[in-house]
Amino acid sequence: MAAHWRVPAGLHAAAARLPAEGELPSLAGATGWLNSPPLRPADLRGKVVLVDFWTYTCINWLRTLPYLQAWAAKYASQGLVVIGVHTPEFPFEHNPDNVRWALRDMGIGYPVATDNNYAVWGAFDNHYWPALYLAGPDSTIRYHHFGEEAYPRTEMAIQQLLAEAGAADVSMELVSVHPGGLAVAADWDTLRSPENYLGYERTENLVSPGGPVPGAAHRYTAPSRLLLNEWALAGDWTLAEQAAALNAAGGQIICRFRARDVNLVMGPAQPGSGVPFRVTLDGQPPGTAHGIDVDQAGAGTARQQRLYQLIRQHGPITDRTIEITFPDPGIQGFAFTFG
Repeated sequence: MAAHWRVPAGLHAAAARLPAEGELPSLAGATGWLNSPPLRPADLRGKVVLVDFWTYTCINWLRTLPYLQAWAAKYASQGLVVIGVHTPEFPFEHNPDNVRWALRDMGIGYPVATDNNYAVWGAFDNHYWPALYLAGPDSTIRYHHFGEEAYPRTEMAIQQLLAEAGAADVSMELVSVHPGGLAVAADWDTLRSPENYLGYERTENLVSPGGPVPGAAHRYTAPSRLLLNEWALAGDWTLAEQAAALNAAGGQIICRFRARDVNLVMGPAQPGSGVPFRVTLDGQPPGTAHGIDVDQAGAGTARQQRLYQLIRQHGPITDRTIEITFPDPGIQGFAFTFG
């Protein structure tokens, strides 16, 4: 249940002067709609419209979701329409069944336009996940924000535009959410590891001897020691442009990191199957540092193509080494993210 807190005197006025940023682009390029029939300009006229660009494995977007859901719930009756535009990053995110699964899993009930051809992304000239655009009742964009945070400022912009649209008794309080799991904000003060991809097109710091062998099965080995933000493969893997795919039993992914959280976008190559894995931290079971997708012994199973939280530490943050071992083939790994 969302709680609320009141805006300090004078703060709301600072958010009230919202410049015009151009006309709200068309959503006609969407490849499909979920939770709603297609929304046309006539359906949105007179409404305050929040358009949110997302892709369901993006950790930065996942940390904004509780606020989007809270705003959609609080302000829908006063004329706010929240529209998610799902523009996929990885190949499996083009699959509408995967997106439908994500909507159910995350409890997303507001309309979602799928944007597999990047037509809506291009119409907005967008460059980010997440990206939020807020339009007033005349379909003019009046506010935007890229990335996480700025939640009070964004909500004050919503309130101002609802008032401009004639909504009665718009609450001047702000929602206060209490996120858990993947939605918990990053520990920015200790985070020293950037996102890194496993496919050869965008990967950095792969230190298995010989480096990446693009597009072909290859037996990789791991060095005895990794420096911070280096990673390695061990076993028989094929590196495609966007993913590392395990061809034989016993493969490993090893990474040296400094962060509270370690997440890995991965999933079974064959939908409907499950691929077990085991996580160690500095060679030991993670214990209380396990993420939500593994137990204290480090055991987990990848059943969906999604983001998995492997580690969440509760003590001092230092350089650590995570090792993920797959006793069976069939996994595809796409990207590490940290928090």
